[in-house]
Amino acid sequence: MASTLLDSHFYRDQYSSAQMRAVFSDEARFSSWLEAEIALARAQARVGIIPQEAADKIATAAILENINLEEMKAEFDRVGFAIMPLVHQIAKACDKETARYIHWGSTTQDILDIGLVLQMRAGFDLIEDDIEAIIRALATLCHDHRDTVMAGRTFMQQAAPITFGYKAGVWLDEMMRHRDRLDELRARLLVVQCGGAVGTLATLGENALPVRRELAAELGLSEPDISWHTARDTWAEAIFWLGIVTATLGKIATEIATLMRSEVGEVREPYQPGRGASSTMPQKRNPISCPPIIAIAQRMREMVGSQMSAMIQEHERGVGAMPVEWMVVPEAFLLASGSLMHSRANLEGLDVDAKKMRANLEGGGGLIMAEAVMMGLAPHIGRNRAHEEVYAAAGRAIEAGTTLREQLRDQAEINAHLSPEEVDELLNPGNYTGAAGEMTDRVLAQAKEKGFI
Repeated sequence: MASTLLDSHFYRDQYSSAQMRAVFSDEARFSSWLEAEIALARAQARVGIIPQEAADKIATAAILENINLEEMKAEFDRVGFAIMPLVHQIAKACDKETARYIHWGSTTQDILDIGLVLQMRAGFDLIEDDIEAIIRALATLCHDHRDTVMAGRTFMQQAAPITFGYKAGVWLDEMMRHRDRLDELRARLLVVQCGGAVGTLATLGENALPVRRELAAELGLSEPDISWHTARDTWAEAIFWLGIVTATLGKIATEIATLMRSEVGEVREPYQPGRGASSTMPQKRNPISCPPIIAIAQRMREMVGSQMSAMIQEHERGVGAMPVEWMVVPEAFLLASGSLMHSRANLEGLDVDAKKMRANLEGGGGLIMAEAVMMGLAPHIGRNRAHEEVYAAAGRAIEAGTTLREQLRDQAEINAHLSPEEVDELLNPGNYTGAAGEMTDRVLAQAKEKGFI
């Protein structure tokens, strides 16, 4: 019976993708172990440690259909380790002579680590597809809204004008860095584990390193210079990378949800009839995709800490670190897939209300343009004095409920240096977006150079 959000038939599609659940299913887990055992036998046959005929028979026997999962679980419950029961199941599908060569010179952690590396490789392939789709969606938003002026906000208050294309460009730049990091991460993470009991591969004698080299080639993994049974920095890096990706997506989702507020209304999640409806308030269109994205970002921070704790191990094999990884790695990938799934749908169909953005800019009575006026006045009377003059005008506008323009017209010091037409130009939000357009263009150029557009 399902007992968590990730295995609940009701909830699981809100917090993970079906494809990622398949990658980390029991079937995929057992298949990855079988793949490791087959590759080990083939590598040893090529080096001459076991007969080629034995390797071929092991490859034929080591398939999921030959595994009695109930028997394997019963032995696992009794023994406490997973691989020996698997080896016994493979042996039952072989003749006695072939069975002698199964798992030759290996150890449980070798197979478990290889299995999870293979699963992570498949998981990263899925994640890559979603990240690149998100990058393309963000590039479209940047292009389409390069000059869509809106309020830039600091400390939750209107500050100065920006463009929505610029805002999306910040997100785009960040996501492209994450994509670059993925390639760097793969190079360090996708490494074979083959060390035997304590990492020295003493059981394989002078053929130890040739076997490891052949095993890596068989699995399409890199060969390490030294065994890494207790060196878990690359796995911590993998979970940390998932953490920062989901944190970026959580930030974007927070921004979307905040801009969806009734008082703002500048963007909305893609519309589907009935989606976001309140159970009691008929008028509401709540953010639905954003909450799980934000929640996943929070949960992933805990995953990162847990995986880092698993780096601290005793001697040549730790006591309790591996079970931490068995819990953290699948959950982290599943949660990341859920965040990416919702984020991709949000950004590919985001409803941007340019008219409301403009209305919100004008709704503050021009106060958002106070800095622009100050900088226009500064060449005449100095920056500090200009700040005092505009600060006073803004304060009166707030107290009187009038516009900044009205207060500026009544201020002698300002009238002495700026004409009404100059003030009007300074109060035009479209004239004060700085280098937003140019920076957006530069990010888009990077996206084009990388092949995303």
